[in-house]
Amino acid sequence: MITVHLRYEIDADKLADFTEYGKRWIRLVEKLGGNHHGYFMPSEGDSDEAFALFTFPSLAEYERYRTAATTDPECQAALQLARDTGCIRRYERRFVTPVFE
Repeated sequence: MITVHLRYEIDADKLADFTEYGKRWIRLVEKLGGNHHGYFMPSEGDSDEAFALFTFPSLAEYERYRTAATTDPECQAALQLARDTGCIRRYERRFVTPVFE
């Protein structure tokens, strides 16, 4: 199992746009074989930082998702939303492995 941790630097004046972007990707990750754990929006503290977590059964499954997302029209539309609105300034992607009891 591999979990992707995304840290976003977002435009704090465009939270509604980023929220729409996140809602789209939650469904799209699920559609393409992953398990999305949600987007985590600013509340207290930094107003321009958000996070997302989603899991795939393996790194190979994640790579299949990445390949599929490059040609999926809904994925491309979600990416275009971020480009058009400028709601994402930058992001970082990390791969982590969860530990369960």
